[in-house]
Amino acid sequence: MVSRRKKHKAGGHEESIPSPPGYSAVPVKFSAKQQAPHYLYMREHRVRQGTQSTWPPNRTLFILNVPPYCTQESLSRCLSSCGTIKTVELQEKPDIAESPKEPKSQFFHPKPVPGFQVAYVVFQKPSGVSAALNLKGPLLVSTESHLVKSGIHKWISDYEDSVLDPEALRMEVDAFMEAYDKKIAEEEAKAKEEEGVPDEEGWVKVTRRGRRPVLPRTEAASLRVLEKEKRKRARKELLNFYAWQHRETKMEHLAQLRKKFEEDKQRIELMRAQRKFRPY
Repeated sequence: MVSRRKKHKAGGHEESIPSPPGYSAVPVKFSAKQQAPHYLYMREHRVRQGTQSTWPPNRTLFILNVPPYCTQESLSRCLSSCGTIKTVELQEKPDIAESPKEPKSQFFHPKPVPGFQVAYVVFQKPSGVSAALNLKGPLLVSTESHLVKSGIHKWISDYEDSVLDPEALRMEVDAFMEAYDKKIAEEEAKAKEEEGVPDEEGWVKVTRRGRRPVLPRTEAASLRVLEKEKRKRARKELLNFYAWQHRETKMEHLAQLRKKFEEDKQRIELMRAQRKFRPY
């Protein structure tokens, strides 16, 4: 009797998997040998009204708690039974608002996220999202037909992938720099067109590009400006123009001579005190 109650409780626990409100929990395992699964929490990707998103509506599946051993390829293969998948992207945290996506590089990859991630899966049809939310699982990442490398085999594979083709790398860098130069040229042309042109309210946008270049705000540049202003004031100032200026100049000169005379006397006394008889 007690064993039946335990079995009934265990079965009820398997049926009701705890998940956040609005999410569907789907178990996932690395392989069939793994006993305790992780759970993927899925829901249809939605944003607030009036907020733009880079992900297409009604066709994007948002997934939480993606384990580290689950890659884009394995996640795409596990969800391929729900429908045709266009893109799968793993991120460290969800997208809050629309952000421009940088083109992916064959050689320069972002730093891998150490831990669990979130995923955005874009299906070709909205029915794929509905089918994914009704999955029961468990989903297997590594199978006999699609074996996922782990341990030393994964390290060897990662090392082999890290050896780059110099010619292909040069071509990608040249293409990136060409696109970057084109972007900078377009921004400079746009800024030149908008320079001095008032907007709808009559304000003129001040840019760093103008007829007179702006000095850099550094300490060396500030000292040069101060020295230049000092020399300019010295040229404009009239020396000994008034009689009192002439008298003050003479007095300052006499004071400097007396000071130097006293310093010379002290120096001579010190030399006499240090003099010693040295026959050899």
